[in-house]
Amino acid sequence: MIVPVILSGGVGSRLWPLSREHLPKQLMPLLGEAHSLFQKTLMRVSGIAGTAPPVVVCNESYRFMAAAQMQQIGIPYGDILLESLGRNTCPAITAGTLAAMKDGEDPDILVLPADHLIRDDRLFASAIQKVSELTSAGRIITFGIVPDRPETGYGYIRKGEKISGSKESEAYEVSRFFEKPDYEKACSYLASKEYLWNSGMFLFRASAFLEELGRLAPEILNSCRQSYQKATRDLDFVRLEKCAFEACPNISVDYAVMEKTAHAAVIPLAVGWSDVGSWNSLHDVCEKDECLNSSTGDVLLEDVHNCHIHSDSRLVAALGIQNLIVVETKDAVLVSSIERSQDVKIIVDKLKKQKREEVFSHSKIYRPWGSFESIDTGERFKVKRITVNPGAALSLQMHYHRAEHWVVVRGTARIVKGEEEFFLNEDQSTYIPWGTRHRLENPGKIPLELIEVQSGSYLGEDDISRFEDKYGRS
Repeated sequence: MIVPVILSGGVGSRLWPLSREHLPKQLMPLLGEAHSLFQKTLMRVSGIAGTAPPVVVCNESYRFMAAAQMQQIGIPYGDILLESLGRNTCPAITAGTLAAMKDGEDPDILVLPADHLIRDDRLFASAIQKVSELTSAGRIITFGIVPDRPETGYGYIRKGEKISGSKESEAYEVSRFFEKPDYEKACSYLASKEYLWNSGMFLFRASAFLEELGRLAPEILNSCRQSYQKATRDLDFVRLEKCAFEACPNISVDYAVMEKTAHAAVIPLAVGWSDVGSWNSLHDVCEKDECLNSSTGDVLLEDVHNCHIHSDSRLVAALGIQNLIVVETKDAVLVSSIERSQDVKIIVDKLKKQKREEVFSHSKIYRPWGSFESIDTGERFKVKRITVNPGAALSLQMHYHRAEHWVVVRGTARIVKGEEEFFLNEDQSTYIPWGTRHRLENPGKIPLELIEVQSGSYLGEDDISRFEDKYGRS
């Protein structure tokens, strides 16, 4: 049996301003398709024979969106583990492995990042099903991508000797891991045909991995074991115990295990893989016009060559440019040379130091009950567009510093205001004074849409006291 462990705790900061901490790239349909990268990953593993429902390791800030996307495609899951703080891939993989070993089982663990693209799912599934003799022998397998260009944005793995006895699969010892090279080195790696891109995908027997981890990094295993044993269930989620998990070293599985173990094996793959980790790599996998441009949204191009132009909310017109990344969202615009697209994280780090909201959230913010979008903000007022999903309800809550005016523009709302309970239809409104307990609910079968006007001395999202909440939020 194979238990997929899907790593969905990343932020994708090199794809800012589209990817942000509260809505990262794996939850977006980046390639103009109906499904997000996260959903495509789940669908990919569901097509592999002999796989159990996946374990998902997720950041708690977007847990409801991840669960909703799983429900949309009808994929059953084992557990959704919530990290209170990202500690890199080794603690996440360890926690996922522990969760997969229920009732004393010792399955094979297939570790996949949630934000990667694979074009040939059938070939990938075939490769997974051919390596059972290696995992049975205690091998910890990493999948190396056969390079088709001198890429400086990926780490590399050098193949060692071919492993004898691997009857169905082409498997090699791992000679050495290499960090991201400069262009000249990348060219030499490609020419030698001895190097593979490090994909961050793994397959191993659960007990074999934990045994090696206990030998090479026992502090990680002990912290994760404590955190999982003390975990609490919260609705559909499993909250890893905060103190023990955050005590884990912040380290990748490559550094903690793969570069030290004598049991590593690498299997070459040519499956149309990309980590979609930067705007340049997204540009590489997008469809292009005759001038090698890729574009999304309302875009007008004239005399433009080898550019990626993305528009979220308005017309973006480009004239006489080449080799540029231009990304427009409602609250931010990025302009970068293609060559520097790997360095977008530098901008993100500066925004974090300035405590800019644009690094964390979009103007449209998703909640388990729906979403809201800021339309206008000024001194002592804020205007929002609120959408409540059918059958969903906001918490019973109160604000200390602001009053709210609600105008229904579509659907029917059930309102609790103090001791009153009543319905509002389209074009009807109500006023919620500060200090009044209130709740908004959509009893209908279509989305409820309304305009909210806030007024008061403080309009921050943290001015809220919850008394009841169906989603378990404090």
